[in-house]
Formats: sequence, C-alpha cells, structure tokens
Amino acid sequence: MEHPYLFFVKLFEMIGLGHFVHANVHVLYMWVVMAILIMLGWLAGKNTKLIPESIQNVFEVLVSGLEEFMVEITGEEGRWLFPLAASIFLFIFIGNLIGLVPGFFPPTANLNTTAALALVTVVFTHVIGIKYHGSKYYKHFMGPVWWMTPIILPIELIGHVARILSLSFRLFGNMMGHELVLGILFALAGAFFAPLPIMALGIFVALVQAFVFFLLSVMYFAGAMEHAH
Repeated sequence: MEHPYLFFVKLFEMIGLGHFVHANVHVLYMWVVMAILIMLGWLAGKNTKLIPESIQNVFEVLVSGLEEFMVEITGEEGRWLFPLAASIFLFIFIGNLIGLVPGFFPPTANLNTTAALALVTVVFTHVIGIKYHGSKYYKHFMGPVWWMTPIILPIELIGHVARILSLSFRLFGNMMGHELVLGILFALAGAFFAPLPIMALGIFVALVQAFVFFLLSVMYFAGAMEHAH
C-alpha cells in the first residue's frame, strides 16, 4: 500500500528506507506513538510539585481516574495490574488521535497492531489466572459439574479465542472506517474545512475506543482473578 502523503514516510524515503516504511507504515507510527508517550511521561514527571501544574495536573487526573475506576471493578488486589491496563489505554488513545493530524497515520487502523494488543491482553489474562489459582485455574474452563465438561470446555475455548478477534476487529474496524470516511470527504470536498465535523467527532471516537478496550481488558483481568464456580 502506498502512503505518499504521510510525513514520516517521505522522511524515510529521503534516507533510502522507503521500501521498509511502505510495507510497515503501522510499525513506523507505533514508534511515533511510543516516542510521544515517552516525551509526555518525561514532561509530566519533570519538576513534579505538591500542587500540580499544566501537564502534570492533566496526567494525574487521567491516571488517578482510570486507576480508581479499575479498582472499583477488580478490587484493591487488582491495583498491581493498572500499569499494563493504563499503558494500553494511553497507547490506543494517542494512536487514535494522531490519525487526525494531517500527514500522520493511526497505527490502530492496522489489524496487526490491534491483534498484537489483543494478544497481549488475553494472554496476560491467563497469566493472572495461573498466578491467583495455580493449577486449579483449569476449573474456569470445566463448567459447574464434571459431566458438563465436554460441552463447556469447547465453548470456553471458543470464547477466549473470540476475545482476541473481538478486541482486534472492533478497534481496527472503527479506526480504519474513520480514516476511510475522512479520505473520501477530503477527495470529494477538495477543501480542508469540509471534513472538520468528522475530525471533531474523531476525537470522541478515539477516546471511546481506547476506553472500551481498557474496560474490556479490566473485565477480563477481573474474571481471571475470580474463583471458578
């Protein structure tokens, strides 16, 4: 797929790496998102004060709000899972937002990116289950009584695979759809201001999609922590 309008693609073409970035645009813009997050984290942690100001205040409100929301679902014992859940939320949110900047491509509009995020989430769900229940974690897949195991086990396995598909395709479909709509409007209108309402709506979509992924991840974590019944 060609991306002649993207800023970083043109930059890498100038240094002779055009073939790589054309084949891996999502990887390039994942690096951009990670660089943005590292820079924001450094700015938020630089010269921290008892009474927060500017970017420190924004980060503290965002992080503390997400943490308290997560603890309401998982309980206090789930607080240690917050760094992973918050990192996923921030990565998706920033990744969605940069697609609204002309010359930038949202990495979340690529299925490889969303599938990787979903795999990390679902695999870590089972890590949590084993940590809390040890070898008895298998009971989550067996059903309430032993003779229902041949029915419940395939359903549970399909359900856990479906989690990966659901997380991947929901985020990918929404962000790719938004990109296509913007591209069509730009092509038809031939002016910058015509797609502005859709771009404004895109900020809300970016936040909602990041929060939905975060919420589902937290619910999966909480389910793995619970005792099987």
